[in-house]
Amino acid sequence: MIHQHEVSLEGRCSCGSVHYRLNDRPLFVHCCHCTWCQRETGSAFAVNALIEASKVEILKGDLDQQRLPSASGKGQIFSRCSRCDVTLWSNYAGTGNKIHFIRVGTLDHPARTPPDIHIYTSTKLPWIVLPKSVPTMEAYYERSEYWQPDCLRRYKVAVEKMVQPGGIEPPTS
Repeated sequence: MIHQHEVSLEGRCSCGSVHYRLNDRPLFVHCCHCTWCQRETGSAFAVNALIEASKVEILKGDLDQQRLPSASGKGQIFSRCSRCDVTLWSNYAGTGNKIHFIRVGTLDHPARTPPDIHIYTSTKLPWIVLPKSVPTMEAYYERSEYWQPDCLRRYKVAVEKMVQPGGIEPPTS
């Protein structure tokens, strides 16, 4: 688990062309069991560390961005290595380009960022056994009930001035 004094985490794509650094600890870590994440990852779930885009530093390499569909119908942007196509993070319509959903598996030490919550467990694969020590939600959840106050503040600062295409306001919960 990442500790307060140990805020810098680095990651990379499979071919090593892109290296990045998180310059603060993640706001929160989701383990998402929705069928969209299952299909996108080709696995049983996706583990994403949410962090302000301003706190992600690209140390080396180039990213391509690709818009893909999402369950909400609003789409999401995948940021991928321009050489090996590994997705390093994505951005959802609800937070635009302000919050990156870092793919934890691309971190050099993914064990330092375990899930804070398991979401969309109503569609989790039946052979996945979830730890009793981590909250589980059949769908999504209210941030105010699970996030630490300093992380809620950081999130609010990151998205409060954001107006999305079409005049959609950012989420407030």
